[in-house]
Amino acid sequence: MINEYKKELEVAALENGTVIDHIPSDRLFKVVSLLGLEKLDKSITIGNNLISHKIGKKGIIKIADTFFKEEELNKIALIAPNVKINVIKGYKVTEKKPVTLPDRIVGIIRCGNPKCITNNEPMKTVFDVIDKERVEVKCKYCERAMGKDSIEII
Repeated sequence: MINEYKKELEVAALENGTVIDHIPSDRLFKVVSLLGLEKLDKSITIGNNLISHKIGKKGIIKIADTFFKEEELNKIALIAPNVKINVIKGYKVTEKKPVTLPDRIVGIIRCGNPKCITNNEPMKTVFDVIDKERVEVKCKYCERAMGKDSIEII
């Protein structure tokens, strides 16, 4: 009788850290870049094009010994609004939460209007979120509205 090999990849359990799950596959590396994960010296596991019953294909990121501030997670909501965050402590999930957009976003998005004061003066951008489901924002200064696909993260 021939032993069958496991057809699953086994990844070491995370003792402490953060798991970012349910990332749409086409947005996975934008999340990596957005959070600056390429600069971290911690153990990071990235899986992409994994089967998901909710979204078809998904990405997942496991970061050891790293916990994110709310403002960092808000950035993820701009490009992947249905992501789930799992905080792991002592090999157990201690917190599970979806990312959510705040009502106002400061200093994260570049205004798409070249004549906007934020593109011509040294000042932070301020955007009001006008639709959290479809990810639409409006510049406080020039009132230009932008959707998820036209948002440029600073």
